[in-house]
Amino acid sequence: MERKIRINLDNIILEAELFDNITAEKIWDSLPLESFGNLWGEEVYFSTTVTSPLDETSHIIVQKGDIAYWPPSKAMCIFWGKTPVSTDTEIKAASAVNIIGKVTSDLSCLNSLKDGCDVLVTKIE
Repeated sequence: MERKIRINLDNIILEAELFDNITAEKIWDSLPLESFGNLWGEEVYFSTTVTSPLDETSHIIVQKGDIAYWPPSKAMCIFWGKTPVSTDTEIKAASAVNIIGKVTSDLSCLNSLKDGCDVLVTKIE
């Protein structure tokens, strides 16, 4: 099943696709989602109502455009560059995250994102 979503971050609009895994399905079923974004380097993360453990998709090293779920904070994360714990060649999460999707839009607009931004995640049907 194709799961396309729209992520609005203070009127920066991204389109993305959620993957076919249990955590992504839980996120999909919880939409729409309203929250506030927190910046951590070139990552934005925001609270969800979803509870899901680490699974077979979990990684600490992520890719540009990855959408992940961080179990300790029940948060969705979007990575577009280095975090404070990244190395020269890798984008690194604070701890293991479940990879639940990928942004399909241009990510360069996220460089103007501010901490505390309004977040709205909706289904594209």
